Amino acid sequence: MSTNPSGRTVWINGKYVPEHEAGVSIFDSALMYGDMIFEMARSFNRIPFRLREHLDRLYRSAKLFRIQEPMPVDDLEKVVHEVIEKNRPFMDEDDEDRPIINLSRGPLSIYWPIFGGPPGPTLIVGTFPLSLTMGALGYLYENGVHAVVPSQRALPAELIDPKAKNRSRLHYMVANLQVGQVDDPNSWALLLDTDGFVTEGTGANFFIVTGGELWTPEPRNILVGVSRNYTIELAKKLGIPVREKNFGVYEVIQADEAFYTSTPFSVLPCTKIDGIDIGTGLCGPVTQRVIDAWSESVGVDIVAQAKRFADRNAAVAQSGPTPYRMENRK
Repeated sequence: MSTNPSGRTVWINGKYVPEHEAGVSIFDSALMYGDMIFEMARSFNRIPFRLREHLDRLYRSAKLFRIQEPMPVDDLEKVVHEVIEKNRPFMDEDDEDRPIINLSRGPLSIYWPIFGGPPGPTLIVGTFPLSLTMGALGYLYENGVHAVVPSQRALPAELIDPKAKNRSRLHYMVANLQVGQVDDPNSWALLLDTDGFVTEGTGANFFIVTGGELWTPEPRNILVGVSRNYTIELAKKLGIPVREKNFGVYEVIQADEAFYTSTPFSVLPCTKIDGIDIGTGLCGPVTQRVIDAWSESVGVDIVAQAKRFADRNAAVAQSGPTPYRMENRK
């Protein structure tokens, strides 16, 4: 492991605790019901990228799920910056920050006597070296992701609105387990909704390029990602038309290009779906233009940085399950 975890600390309800000792009560609603919302951001050149957009979405999620706001969003933003600065001495100089904010409503009332009264919501702010996340992803800029459609469907908004980013993600894990049966380490899930339309990956949004246009699923049954929105901004600046619309696997197979977007990796080419090449089966020119524009806008060669992180941490990252792929173990 390239980074030193021994000194890293996590902010929990106003107190710093060692990262390896951080936890929540066994009676917390997060553990009991998966009742937690969260955000994860990243930095470029150690500058947090669109952190306020992540925090604003956190507070919108809190409003939807009726979780009490623990503090004004301006104060939370200051806490996140403080946590980042406090942990930087324990990270490699060339690494990037990966702030993590978790918020639950805390223990339910039947457990309050254990705490001597209402403990209030649980708010956790930590940060993590981005290089560890990218250890399993960096090589995919060259090889491309193989999208596989699992039988597991995305949860429709009529059940739980996915625009609120929450920790109730068992359906993601089921999809990853199903995709893990495919004998290809580059395979990732691409979920359909109950009508058979493409939605998203298990923690990433999805785009295709067809006829010179970018298509991405309409924000109906998806998490509307910060990186998704920024990709749309960049595409419009590049003069690439963008359409939010319903489309299925047929349209993906016929597309010229495809890619995933998400906070840690920004943009990753998707070169295959269910064993069928998309376009040439390589990263396409429009995808490359978007990657290059993103790199230029943040002052970081995203691909070179990701490959450097992968060279450093691939052995650790690929030794077990990741957020995008779950190996089936006997």
